[in-house]
Amino acid sequence: MILQTYQDRLLKVIPAGAHTYSRGFDQYPSNAPQILKNGLGAYVYDDKDNKYLDYGMALRAVNLGYANDKINQAAIKEINNGNNLTRASMIELEAAELLVDLIPFVDMVKFTKNGSTATTAAIKLSRAYTNKTMVVRCAEHPFFSYDDWFIGSTPVTKGIKQDDIDNTKLFHYNDIKSLENLFEKYSDQIACVILEPATTEHPKDNFLHKVKELCLKYNAVFILDEMITGFRWSLGGACEYYKIEPDLVTYGKAMANGFSVACIAGKKEIMSLGSIEKKGSERLFLLSTTHGAEMCGLGAFVESIKFLRENKVIDHLWDYGNKLIDIMNNKAKEYNISEYFIVDGISCSPYYLTYDKNKNLSLEFRTLFAQEMIKQGILIPWIALSYAHGKDELEFTKKALNKVFSIYRKALDEGIDKYLDGESIKPVFRKYN
Repeated sequence: MILQTYQDRLLKVIPAGAHTYSRGFDQYPSNAPQILKNGLGAYVYDDKDNKYLDYGMALRAVNLGYANDKINQAAIKEINNGNNLTRASMIELEAAELLVDLIPFVDMVKFTKNGSTATTAAIKLSRAYTNKTMVVRCAEHPFFSYDDWFIGSTPVTKGIKQDDIDNTKLFHYNDIKSLENLFEKYSDQIACVILEPATTEHPKDNFLHKVKELCLKYNAVFILDEMITGFRWSLGGACEYYKIEPDLVTYGKAMANGFSVACIAGKKEIMSLGSIEKKGSERLFLLSTTHGAEMCGLGAFVESIKFLRENKVIDHLWDYGNKLIDIMNNKAKEYNISEYFIVDGISCSPYYLTYDKNKNLSLEFRTLFAQEMIKQGILIPWIALSYAHGKDELEFTKKALNKVFSIYRKALDEGIDKYLDGESIKPVFRKYN
């Protein structure tokens, strides 16, 4: 009898073997744990209780650490209160008022369970507000939604109507001219511009403010997606950090330390289009989700904001990120691979790049690096930091790099085929499997 692997079992019952494509087997080296059992602090454990220092942190949804007791207890309290009631709950109101008080430009908020529904709600509101249909989104920002308005602008267009493909246009981050050109060409069609405030680099030359000015000029809604930057760049997100006020903003991921909470928020004149108290006005059916205001997640959100404030979590993320960037780049220099392995980006959310011997970006070498880090007990598909990453985790990472970069150097000199086990990881957005 041939025993099925966890990967076989997952693929048998779940399309792609996971509920997020970035968790799929094609995103990891062949020696990655196929399934995880639990997480605690900055660590995850597989089915055999093997322990890994985690820099994935649930796709950046966990910013305090896995199984944080205070957050869990706040969620459990709301579970014991019923978790999902027939009408709006006390914690639902508390969470909404907390967010409105926390973010100066936010007048109203609508909670949901994931980022895709929040960003799509922002698109729908924008179209209703402007009576235009075209969406302009930033090309460098990797993911906004699983809905057709976004996926149609990627290579994965199967199953998507041509109208949806045609109605989304792309511009480039920190290149205001690329956006100006789109507005000049489609001035009477663009309903909104959506981008993240930042990903791998800071905005330059008042870029975000120039985007906002163009939106004002052409009557388009200015949307900032803070799924990743929210509650990381600062307590008020990247909007606070860069002193920019969008018309609409979306949050998720680190809102509630891994509990399923996301939202769309923003100006009342736009958000209120989804309301019901204005008699005689045409109705816009906005988010209407049975579990959108599930009480355990909102309890976790309220407690997470309290924890962020009391423990100076944001300062810790910036400090740890600065130290990690220095350690990884200095180690790369030590092993004479600094031209082939680079850590850069914004300190609270760094990234790493891998290059082959010809100095071309290489997914094979990215796979090799991830493979060798796993051998040292570190899971690092990308770099996501949490409050649970501390001095011990930094030192553990530093020691692991000695062995990993030694192999990396050998692979550059002798050929990667000698050192890479299994297939290379693949892009999520590719035309063919």
